[in-house]
Amino acid sequence: MGDATVRTSERPPERPEEDVPRPVGDGTRRRDLLRRLRTPHRPRLWFEVLLVAVSYWTYSQVRNAVPEQRAAALRNADWIWRVEHLFGLDVEDTVNHAVNSVTWLVVGMNYYYATLHFVVTLGVLVWLFRSHPGRYAATRLVLFATTAVALLGYYLYPLAPPRLMRGGGFVDTVLVHRTWGSMASGDLKSMSNQYAAMPSMHIGWSVWCGLTIFALASVPWVRVLGLLYPVATLVVIVATANHFWLDAVGGLLCLAFGYTVTSLWYGTLPYALPRPAPGRRGEWLPTKA
Repeated sequence: MGDATVRTSERPPERPEEDVPRPVGDGTRRRDLLRRLRTPHRPRLWFEVLLVAVSYWTYSQVRNAVPEQRAAALRNADWIWRVEHLFGLDVEDTVNHAVNSVTWLVVGMNYYYATLHFVVTLGVLVWLFRSHPGRYAATRLVLFATTAVALLGYYLYPLAPPRLMRGGGFVDTVLVHRTWGSMASGDLKSMSNQYAAMPSMHIGWSVWCGLTIFALASVPWVRVLGLLYPVATLVVIVATANHFWLDAVGGLLCLAFGYTVTSLWYGTLPYALPRPAPGRRGEWLPTKA
């Protein structure tokens, strides 16, 4: 019996399905781009310093470029004061005069108003950069979106602070006590829009700081301080007659907008993102803080 001849197929072996290259369409490219943009990466120090500096400069320029609209701002202030008085919520003058009678307290509040607004906010950004790099970009986006939408408030609703009201009887504590303080008072007032009190970014930024510290700090007393900081800021802005308490409500609404934008972009709250940042090609999944 002769040897059997075995014939083999001329076709090359099939490649596994996953190895077969597929054409990449525009939709796939867009999805990949969005995925990369939404993936937290380790922040670069030089870029963040430049971004924060340019962003704050731009914010200041736009805020101060908004027409002051003095007459409208004073009308709006009178309206807010009447509404608060109607409902028995007009506490600003009482707090202002009570604090003004204690010199060391009011001077301290003047310096608080002028400095901590920037110092604490920058301090929280630095802490996030160093200790929570995976959450840094998302949490920073909350702050930026909050500040950006506040500019609309300054343009659409000019508002005089209580200390500039006609016949309001409020004390401009920076002028009276001759302390270095708010750019909205004294010799520096020409450098700042006097009628951009609504919304209060002192409240928007301080609540952002407080929530971030409370959510991410590991030391209990530090978390408590985080919550007390915006409360103290509210007392200061009212006591120094720089804001109505309703301006604080406007600041909270802007902050809510900032958190909404960030949650929609990243698919979760910034504090739920992973603490470490993956490499440029790394993947992430939302996790609990």
